[in-house]
Amino acid sequence: MFATYQSIEVLDLADELSEMINQSEAMADYHSAKRATFENKDTQEKIKKFAAMKERFDEVQRFGRYHPDYKETNRETRRLKRELDMDEIIITYRQAEMQVQSLLDQVGIMIGESVSEQVKVPVGNPFFEGKRRHGGGCSTGGGCGCSTG
Repeated sequence: MFATYQSIEVLDLADELSEMINQSEAMADYHSAKRATFENKDTQEKIKKFAAMKERFDEVQRFGRYHPDYKETNRETRRLKRELDMDEIIITYRQAEMQVQSLLDQVGIMIGESVSEQVKVPVGNPFFEGKRRHGGGCSTGGGCGCSTG
């Protein structure tokens, strides 16, 4: 019975943490940037053009360099991708995504390290990889402090 009560308490705290993350400035920025991405007609047009060209390129790529349209389709796909990548609204959206990912990585590391420094926490940001004091368990060849010899 006690384990069930503890589980419920942990889940309630997880819900509180989730709500705090959802109410954070990072999430507000993310939602604002996402909304701007979907509301901007020019950006949406770039996304549609790129998606259509990417689909075309995928068809052409099945035949590789031997397809008569390979070079031109490849070039046009890269051009549209670059155009999309340089769109200010897309740049803002991706920065907001990275900000949220960074927040989630920080929270995950804090939770993982509070349980044990040997707990592996997957992070989406390579910056945090170096922040881990211990990289893993026994599979790291002694990184967990065990004897490998």
